[in-house]
Amino acid sequence: MCSIYELETNSKIKNIRDLFRGINDFMKGYQPKTNIVKDDKGDLVADSYTILVRWSKFFCHVLNVHGVNDVKQTEIHTAELLVPESSASAFELALEKLKSNKSPGIEQIPTEFTKTIRCEFHKLIISIWNKEELPEQWKKSIMVLIYMKGDKID
Repeated sequence: MCSIYELETNSKIKNIRDLFRGINDFMKGYQPKTNIVKDDKGDLVADSYTILVRWSKFFCHVLNVHGVNDVKQTEIHTAELLVPESSASAFELALEKLKSNKSPGIEQIPTEFTKTIRCEFHKLIISIWNKEELPEQWKKSIMVLIYMKGDKID
C-alpha cells in the first residue's frame, strides 16, 4: 500500500500510472491475503503444498487436461505448407498490436524490449518455423488466479 507522500510525489512528477494505481490501492484499504482454500470435500486447507495440489487439480478439471504425462506430440507430415511463413511486415503489424506496460511472461521479457529487437526476434521466429520445434521454455506458462466474485476460499 502506498502512502499519501508517494501519491503526492507521483502527482508532482506526472507519473499518472503509479498515481492512479496508488489511489486505487488507497481507496480499497487493507486487503488481507487469503492463504486458505477448500479441498474437493469442502474442508479448509492451509499448507502451501496441499493448496498447490488443489489448484493443480482445479485447473486440470477446468482445462480438461487429464493424464498430462500421457500426452505426446503427434507428428504431422504434409506435402505442402498449410500456413505460409510469416513475412516481416505481418510480424511488424503483430508487434505493434502488443500492449506496453503489461506483465511479462515466464521468460521475463517486457513487450517494450521485444519491440526494440524486432529484427532479431523475427529471425528467431522464422528459425523456429523452419525447424518445426518450439524451445522448451516456450512450452511453459504462468497461471494467475483472479477472484471475480464469491468466497475466495471456495
